[in-house]
Amino acid sequence: MSLYPTGVCIIATQIETQAPFGITVNSLTSLSLEPPLLMWNLQKSSDTYKDWRDAEFFGVSMLRIEQAHLAQRFAVRGQHDFEQGELARGETGCPILEECLATFECKLHARYEEGDHVIMIGEVLAASPRSDLAPLTYHKGLYGSVDTGRVLNQATNDANRGRR
Repeated sequence: MSLYPTGVCIIATQIETQAPFGITVNSLTSLSLEPPLLMWNLQKSSDTYKDWRDAEFFGVSMLRIEQAHLAQRFAVRGQHDFEQGELARGETGCPILEECLATFECKLHARYEEGDHVIMIGEVLAASPRSDLAPLTYHKGLYGSVDTGRVLNQATNDANRGRR
């Protein structure tokens, strides 16, 4: 799967009296438009697994290229706490990062245990996209980005139009 480029997110929650915590995720995907659902996967071996079992709400922060250091930090076992001033609260109170490509505030809709992962499905309660930022991507074990102004060559685009 390392050949498949993905976006990178920090997904965060806060459970009762605990401090908010987050993890790096590159498995986020849209699941449904009506109702608006997204899903992501959590390894059962994660040091945050037990805490995520109690999560009812979570915030998704889609990272931009300049936030690669956050992706690296939150991917390390035991490195899930936010530093002073790093965390904001969204419209619904979900923990999110500011200045991201997009944020989504979700209520847990369903949780399914499959193999060595848990599939987490969230109903989107609020979303804040920004199209003017370059996304952080993960490909072949490396962080990078895509040139947001670049398109495939004209012959490829013409061929795609001919198939419709």
